[in-house]
Amino acid sequence: MKHSNLMRRFLLLALTAAAALTMLVLPASAAAYRQGDRGSAVTTIQTKLKNWGYYSGGVDGIFGSKTTEAVKYFQRKNSLTADGVVGSATQRALGMSSTDSSSGNNGSGDVYLLAKVISAEARGEPYSGQVAVGAVILNRVEHPSFPNTIAGVVYEQGAFTCMVDGQIDQPIADSAFQAARDALNGADPTGGAIYYFNPDTATSAWIWSRPLITVIGRHRFCS
Repeated sequence: MKHSNLMRRFLLLALTAAAALTMLVLPASAAAYRQGDRGSAVTTIQTKLKNWGYYSGGVDGIFGSKTTEAVKYFQRKNSLTADGVVGSATQRALGMSSTDSSSGNNGSGDVYLLAKVISAEARGEPYSGQVAVGAVILNRVEHPSFPNTIAGVVYEQGAFTCMVDGQIDQPIADSAFQAARDALNGADPTGGAIYYFNPDTATSAWIWSRPLITVIGRHRFCS
């Protein structure tokens, strides 16, 4: 009997130690937000979605059914799993995280996202034209009429053709990474433009009304 009790105690200690070791070794997972949650993070999610035209409900910090539907809408529009849960990928898309573990070439989520758009929008353009597209995005970040993060500008509904036609998911041109870095370091061949368009494909009369600053490659850059 004593031997049996000792064995049970030994096994209990071993299991406790193993559980503690597992807790030390396994990394903590990023918080995910879903229906039923409340708090400042939910307020941030609602605010971003509302500012970008995905959410029409109240910004009350309560993750209800309207917020869930808005999250799903945002996810569908941006090639994310439309589960209504704001996990790490959706948080990055919303600009709630500054880093991206899948950023590969660069290690910075901002550089990676900027390079994706530059490549999708200006692949085949001269290098200065690629930097110019990055500069336009950064100029919008600083402009009061646009979201104040790179992710916010990029994912704003209807802002960039590549987000609609799927070009954003194409492989990233190597030059786009350097163009993104140059833009982030202050290079701006556009002279402060906040819009650009290709005159061969543009169908909006409004974009043609914007004051022209410069032409680089096939794009007209405007204020």
